[in-house]
Amino acid sequence: MKKFKIIFSIVIAIIIFFAAIFLMPTPEGFPILEYHTITNTPDIDSKRYNVLPADFNAQLDYLQQNGYNTITIQEFSLARQGKLTLPDKPIILTFDDGYSDNYEVMMPILRSHKMKAVVYVIANELGKPGYLTIKQIQEMQGRGIEIGSHTANHRQLVGLTHKEILHEVRDSKIFLEWSGINSISSLSYPNGAYDDELAEIIKNENYLSAVTGDPGLNDFETNPYLLQRVNIPQPRLGIFEFRLRLLKAEIFAKLGIFQHKLQR
Repeated sequence: MKKFKIIFSIVIAIIIFFAAIFLMPTPEGFPILEYHTITNTPDIDSKRYNVLPADFNAQLDYLQQNGYNTITIQEFSLARQGKLTLPDKPIILTFDDGYSDNYEVMMPILRSHKMKAVVYVIANELGKPGYLTIKQIQEMQGRGIEIGSHTANHRQLVGLTHKEILHEVRDSKIFLEWSGINSISSLSYPNGAYDDELAEIIKNENYLSAVTGDPGLNDFETNPYLLQRVNIPQPRLGIFEFRLRLLKAEIFAKLGIFQHKLQR
């Protein structure tokens, strides 16, 4: 009986905790979505990283129908500096790694919705089978898609020497800009791994922002080198699952506020 009371008390405490989180007002900020590939023929193990074209099209329809407006990371950076006014309900669509289907499949769907996105490319993978070419990313940039760095070789930066980190973040930026890509100002941490020292290095290398794999919402108070994203995998529940992913960003933002209050 005593054991049952303890379990019951724990369950009640959990219910109260989550009820309190859900009843909190939605915090200010906007989501950044993390995609990888948009294709009908993904690798057998890539469901975590691939969204079917039909699902992607439905997701963009949903965003439009619910008043979201896509922006780029560069536009967010300009708005932080007071040089641009963001639209109502901004949202950022990002694509990691720089796969060729981003040009062949994703971009036409994006353009049909008159939306923007950010593609983070691995510099030394450009031109290889399955990856974007320099010519393609030049064209994508000309069509309103921001190009960012996903480092030179996609090595996890945490744990590397300072010299190795500089090679990954500096060389990729220089190579892309010398290849005709204007202003590489944002970086995506490989595997989402980062620490405070790494964020400072990115800042010193003249990047204006960097994105993580941590879910949440972003605003002008968010550390621009620790921007939060929600991964969008291949949905099993259609648009309902996509809505849950957007909700996940809000919940984690609330949890962050709750944690901050506890630490005060």
